[in-house]
Amino acid sequence: MVTIVKNRRSALLNLIRGLEYCKTTPSELIIVHMNEAPYRLPSASFPIHVKVVASEHHLPLAAARNLAIESANANQVVFLDADCIPSIDLFCVYRKAFSQADLLLSGRVRYLSGLVMSKTDLFEHMMAYSMPDPVREEIGQYPYELFWSLNFACSKAVFSRIGGFDERFIGYGGEDTDFAFSAKSAGVELKTIDAIAFHQHHPSYDPPLNHLKDIICNAKAFQEKWGIWPMEGWLAKFQHAGLISWRDGRLELLRVPSAQEIRQALKQT
Repeated sequence: MVTIVKNRRSALLNLIRGLEYCKTTPSELIIVHMNEAPYRLPSASFPIHVKVVASEHHLPLAAARNLAIESANANQVVFLDADCIPSIDLFCVYRKAFSQADLLLSGRVRYLSGLVMSKTDLFEHMMAYSMPDPVREEIGQYPYELFWSLNFACSKAVFSRIGGFDERFIGYGGEDTDFAFSAKSAGVELKTIDAIAFHQHHPSYDPPLNHLKDIICNAKAFQEKWGIWPMEGWLAKFQHAGLISWRDGRLELLRVPSAQEIRQALKQT
């Protein structure tokens, strides 16, 4: 199993604790830190290997994921976001799916609110304490457009066939949709399975004004590569706020949001 992390120490410790609750634990855990120094971790019943990506970009997600799978010794690799805690049968479900065909596998994600994160019995009752994904809850098989890299798995051969994550995408936004589109272009089937991970609460923004410049850069790269715009909902909100100009196939930054605008975008859940 692999994960990437920056400024999420407590979440990472919860992920490691969650792995110990699993019916089947991973053969190893690869952790890639993005532009931060590694720190002391608890001992675990499985090997933990730590890597670091140092980049001029503050959040090199694509490069970190590529290094993670390159560093993995196993041929079949589960990717979990550092904000996620695995369900007790996550690896059992993935292992069964791996035996069926060489696919890009997408697990499902449920959400833990800030109110439940301090519960002493959280790890025993995460299903009861969590909420389903509001967008994907009723979708049996996710289309490529809704692939999300919080919880997925594939073999190294499939990852190579897809081409890995395109490192032209810098920072936050669109890099996982690009990965899914590359999978589709390469003829790799995307299959959604009931391998559930629980997303830990952390501050988030709607729209993500804190990632505005990254999203603009990545949206342009995506449109140039695939001929369509990604993240249209966010772009529409940026345009409505007067932050960008988005028309006639062109996307330009008009101004950066104020500190007050960013605070107002903070979700209160």
